[in-house]
Amino acid sequence: MNSSFLIIAGLIFFILAYRFYAKKLYKVFGINNSKPTPAHTMADGVDYCSARMPVLLGHHFSSIAGAAPIIGPIVAVAYGWGPVFIWIVLGSIFLGAVHDLSSIIVSIRHSGRSIGEVIEKYLGRSGKILFLIFCISTLILIIAVFMAVVAKTFVAAPATATSSFLYILLAIIFSLCINKLRFSFKWTTIVFVPILFFCIWLGVQFPFTIPQDGLLIPGINISLSPNNFWVCILLVYIFVASVTPVWILLQPRDFLSSFLLYALIASGVIGIIFVHPTIQTPVFTEFNVEKIGTLFPMLFVTVACGAISGFHSIVASGTTAKQLNQENDAVPVGYGAMLIEGLLAIIALITAVKLSKPEYLQMLQTKGPIEVFAQGIGSCLSAFHIPFKLGHIFATLAVSAFALTTLDTGTRLCRFCLQELFTSKEKNLPDKKKKTIDRYSATLICVIAGGMLALSGEWKTIWPIFGSANQLLAAVALLAVSMWLYHTGRNIWYTVVPMIFMFMVTLSALVVSFFENYNDAREIYEQIQIQKTEALEYAFMTECVLVITTALLFVLGIGLLILAIKTIRKKSW
Repeated sequence: MNSSFLIIAGLIFFILAYRFYAKKLYKVFGINNSKPTPAHTMADGVDYCSARMPVLLGHHFSSIAGAAPIIGPIVAVAYGWGPVFIWIVLGSIFLGAVHDLSSIIVSIRHSGRSIGEVIEKYLGRSGKILFLIFCISTLILIIAVFMAVVAKTFVAAPATATSSFLYILLAIIFSLCINKLRFSFKWTTIVFVPILFFCIWLGVQFPFTIPQDGLLIPGINISLSPNNFWVCILLVYIFVASVTPVWILLQPRDFLSSFLLYALIASGVIGIIFVHPTIQTPVFTEFNVEKIGTLFPMLFVTVACGAISGFHSIVASGTTAKQLNQENDAVPVGYGAMLIEGLLAIIALITAVKLSKPEYLQMLQTKGPIEVFAQGIGSCLSAFHIPFKLGHIFATLAVSAFALTTLDTGTRLCRFCLQELFTSKEKNLPDKKKKTIDRYSATLICVIAGGMLALSGEWKTIWPIFGSANQLLAAVALLAVSMWLYHTGRNIWYTVVPMIFMFMVTLSALVVSFFENYNDAREIYEQIQIQKTEALEYAFMTECVLVITTALLFVLGIGLLILAIKTIRKKSW
C-alpha cells in the first residue's frame, strides 16, 4: 500500500475539522474579540505579555510538540498501522484539539490562571492541591527526562549543541530588534529565518565536542562526564529562561524554532508524497503486544501526545493564555496547533511502517524510535536531492529543538504551579491573593529537583507509567473545563464525552500497570529469598515505586471524579 494515502487522508480530515468542528466550538465556548484578554488587563512585562498570533502559535506548538508525538506512534506501530492512524486522526480532532482550545479559553476567563485555579473554584481547595501536586510531580519528571534527552543528544551529535545555543543567541537579538529597536516584524522575520537555517550549517562545521574522559572543574578538582556537563549547563539555562520576561527569550526562541518544526513537517509531507514508500506493516498485527499490553487501553496511552496530552493543558493555561492578544487567536493557537502535531504523529507513523517487521524491531531495540524517525525523514528528503546524511542531521536537530523548547517551557510551568500551590488569600482583601514564594525561589526548587533526577537517573523508575499519568492529566483538565461549562450553562457534551473516554482509558491502564508491576515485584521478591543480590534488591525497589505510584494516580483520578459528582449534585438540588 502507498504511504502517501495516509498523509493525504490525514490532511483532508484535519482541514475539514478546522473548517467545521472548530467553528462549532467557537460558538460553544462563546469566543468574543470584544472581551480584553489577561495579556492586556494584567500585563506585567514578565509573564503577561501579549504576542502576535504567529509568534504565540510558534511558542505554543514548539512547547507542546516534544519528542512524545514521535516516539509514541512509532512504538505503537506494533499493533499495526490501522489502529494507530485512526486514533491519531480521531483523537486529535475530537479530543486533543478540543482539550487544548478549551484549556486556553477557560484560563483566560479566569484571569489567565491555570487549570488548578479553575478546579479550586468548582471543586474546592482540596481538589486544587491534589491537582497541583500531581502537576508539579509530572513537570519535574518532564524536566528530568527532557534534560537527559537533550544532554544525550548533545553528546551523541555535538552539532546540535552548537546550533541550539546559536538559536538562543539569535532569539535574543531578534527580540531586541522587534521590541526595543522597533524594526518591522515582517522584515525582521524574513531576515532572521534564513540565518536560523544557516545556524544548522554552522553547527555541522563547528560541533561543540566534549572530551570523552570529561572536563575537570578548576579549583574544586571535580571531573564532569560529557553528559553531566551538559546537564549542568542546561540547569543554568532553564533557570534563566524561567525567570526572565517571556518577550526576551521564550517568545522569540519558540517562534524561530517553530520554523524548523514547520520545515520538518512540510518536508516530511512533500517527501512522503513524492517518494511514496510502500507500507510494509500490516493494518493490524495482534491485540496483545509483548512489553506493551492489550490494544485497549494501552494503545491510547502509548500513542500519548500524538492524539491528546495533559501536558498541553498546563502549557495552554500556563504560558499561552497569558500571552493571547485576542480571543479569536485561541482557535489557530489551540485547535490548530494540535492538528499540526497530529500531522507530525502521522509522519512519524509512516517512518516506521515503511520498514519491514524485522527491520523495525531491530532498529527500535538497538537505536530507538528517534533514530527510526531521523532515518525515515532522511530518506524522504531524497525527493529534494538532499543527501541522506544532511537530512538525517536536520531531523535530529529538529527533534532536539522540540525537546529543548519543552524543557524550558516545562520549567516555567513548574514554577507557576509551585507559586500557585503556595498562594494565600489576603486577610483584609479576600478577593486578592499573594504569592508566598517568589519566582526565583520557586524556579530554583524546580531546577534542583529536576537536576537531581537527571543526574542520578532515578527518573527511569516511574517513566513506564508516565504515559498514563500524562493522559490522566488530560482527563482532569477536561473535567475542569466541563465543570466551568456546566456552571455557566453551556453545552458540556463536547468536553464530557472525551473526558469520560480518557478516564476510562487512563484508569484502566493504571489498573493493568498496577497488577503487572505487583506481579513483577512478587516474582523478584521470591528470587531474593533464594539468592539475595544488590541488583535484585534495586529491581524490587523499582517495582515497589511503580506499584505505589500507579495506586496514588488511580486514587487521585477517582478522588477528583467524586468531588465533581458531589459538586454537580449540590447544584442540582
